[in-house]
Amino acid sequence: MALQGPFAVIADQPARDVVEALRAAGAYPIIEARWADAAAVLHARPPQGVILADGCADHARAAVLEKALEVQAEHEAGLFTPVIARARDDLIPRFADALSIAAKVPAERLVGRLTAALRVRTLHATVLRRMRTLATRTNAVPDLPNADPLDEAGVLVAGRGRSHPSLCTAAGEHVGVIGALTVEGAAHALKSRDIDGIIIGDGFGARVVEALLTVLAEEARFRDLAVAVVGNHTALIESFAPVLPNLERVGGGAAHAIEYLLPYIRVHAFGRRLKRMLACLDAKGAIDPDTGLLANAVFWRDLNRAVDTAEKRGAALSIARFSLPAADRRTGLEAARLVGRLMRHVDFACQEADKSIFTVFTETDLRAAHVVARRIASVLKKVMLTTDGKAGVETAVTLATLKPSDSTESLVARIVEEPPKPA
Repeated sequence: MALQGPFAVIADQPARDVVEALRAAGAYPIIEARWADAAAVLHARPPQGVILADGCADHARAAVLEKALEVQAEHEAGLFTPVIARARDDLIPRFADALSIAAKVPAERLVGRLTAALRVRTLHATVLRRMRTLATRTNAVPDLPNADPLDEAGVLVAGRGRSHPSLCTAAGEHVGVIGALTVEGAAHALKSRDIDGIIIGDGFGARVVEALLTVLAEEARFRDLAVAVVGNHTALIESFAPVLPNLERVGGGAAHAIEYLLPYIRVHAFGRRLKRMLACLDAKGAIDPDTGLLANAVFWRDLNRAVDTAEKRGAALSIARFSLPAADRRTGLEAARLVGRLMRHVDFACQEADKSIFTVFTETDLRAAHVVARRIASVLKKVMLTTDGKAGVETAVTLATLKPSDSTESLVARIVEEPPKPA
């Protein structure tokens, strides 16, 4: 993508390598500023992205710059502005959501990470613009969810060495964790789960790590994932870095690996949220931006319409309720998104406040609906884990099919009042 600026490079000493790498990538204009002048520069010309090219020992100046970034976000309706911070010992200030990168990493890789983050900024700008446009046509404009994206983020921890338990524990304090002891298990998780970051721990040989990185590099949807490699695989990292811009080798223990990865995880989860929101706006609010399923009011309206159509045509129609009594908010949301991927194109669904998921199978009798529902419930149980990560989420299913004497209310009453049957 074109790097249309301005871009601010903040450093007390000239950061020639960064500036040259930005110019080579076509970035323009590039504004260089010292830490003492950085806040004024940002105020005069708000940048598309900020690069902190060296550390700042003066924490007061660092706080002023961080405040300037907050003010810029307020003036731009909260538009995401990526901040890439070179990390040299402990001098880099802990800016909110700053994306750290090792100072010794070539500047070209820094530009690659900036480009990846700018894709999220572009998506955010598109969503905000579409929200303003929709607001001029209707009063019912859905709000962009404002919860911390980490609340719904998931991290894959792959490995079978001594560090695997500590990595899972450290990650689980902040985000959802999917553990994988084999490369096959990791590949299955990538296919079936929403992943925002990957930690490749010790216990894997070079060939296994290479196989996993190859899986990531071959699919465009994985290109911006944050990938932290724990272990000495320098040659592999240098080889895959051009196609995986957020790939990095990390050391210093589990806590340090998670600390490095969290800002990248937050940005990736935010990007996924924006894509769901864009789908919601495309549907003029008919899709819930949290789950990707139909909004509740739209679901019940469409169910009434489907029941009327089925009765007039004499067609079959079935409905299922998937109950997830042990699911927390993160698990419930991920289950709803997984159901959305498993459904047929002719079906539709929504999630209720109690995390149960209603799914309507059009032109489907009870026998066929039972087969589809059991398949969905089986996938949920195998793929989704409880918060302790040790057991699959119990999914109870209740099914009903439309009878000639049924109304929408009586059809739904049978799946709500009857005791759910474990899948």
